[in-house]
Amino acid sequence: MSFLKKNKKGSDKWVKLICGASNEDIVAIEDLCAIYSAAGVDYIDVAADQSIVQAARNGIEWAKEVCGASPGLMISISDGKDIHFRKAKFDPLKCPSDCPRPCERICPTFAIDYSGIKENKCYGCGRCISSCPLNLISEYEYNLSNNDLPYTLEKIKPDAVEIHTEINRLDSFIKVANILKSSGIKLEKISVSCGLNQSKKGPKDLLKALWDRYEILSDHNVPLIWQLDGRPMSGDLAPATGKDTVKLWNNIGSRLPPGLIQLAGGTNEKTHEFLKINNFPDGIAFGSSARKIMQPLIEYANKNNKKLYEYPDQMALAIKKAQKLLNPWKTT
Repeated sequence: MSFLKKNKKGSDKWVKLICGASNEDIVAIEDLCAIYSAAGVDYIDVAADQSIVQAARNGIEWAKEVCGASPGLMISISDGKDIHFRKAKFDPLKCPSDCPRPCERICPTFAIDYSGIKENKCYGCGRCISSCPLNLISEYEYNLSNNDLPYTLEKIKPDAVEIHTEINRLDSFIKVANILKSSGIKLEKISVSCGLNQSKKGPKDLLKALWDRYEILSDHNVPLIWQLDGRPMSGDLAPATGKDTVKLWNNIGSRLPPGLIQLAGGTNEKTHEFLKINNFPDGIAFGSSARKIMQPLIEYANKNNKKLYEYPDQMALAIKKAQKLLNPWKTT
């Protein structure tokens, strides 16, 4: 594919940073986009919100001015209810005073304290929900209405769009695809993200679903990305979480429709170790794993009402950490 470059290993792989489809932490997003742009990601995926997109562009602009890096900007949308588009909530007044607060300890974005969950910091990973010993934590949907999508596209003018879909949601996918086509917005890429976990279907069903969507999108004349979502919203931190998406890749990767193929859902710094050296996909997307390693640094700067890139030494450390995550997929 023309947009992939060559490296010493044969190909410099596509890497995407997932900031989170329901992540509203504007301060963290600006720093994350600055860090990973400088580290060399190809695209950054954010929520379809004007203020969040502006924060992402601010971070990308910093990296462009400092080191000439300028990844594309992608927004995530969905053709129906999806776990990527959710947040958690609970009433702190119902919490017992002697609770050990496992929810607070397990939250990767420090979104939970004694006042409850900070909505802007929660990106819907769901780990707190299962951690609560009294089942006090629930989830709610955070999603853009498709009725608002034409207006959002016009205002944001993203470089690319990712459509989160499920195997059985073909009719609603067609509606979203038609909105994209009629919007008049010139897109560099359209990505389709789908997996097996929410559908309880098999690899053959997923393969058919993606080919059906290829037929729908083929007349858009836009390069396509097929994102195999192995274990969505897993937290991405345990070494083995990437095995599901690698298994998907091994099962159907060679039979997917034309386009770039990337792995997501459970991906982290260990995922490449589960792949055969001569059988890598075109690229990978990092979500929670990419954000988690930066969160302490970003929190330190935020507590001092500064951006991380206002601390040169800390920013250099953050970029080095990001490059370590990307190195198996990029030229070193």
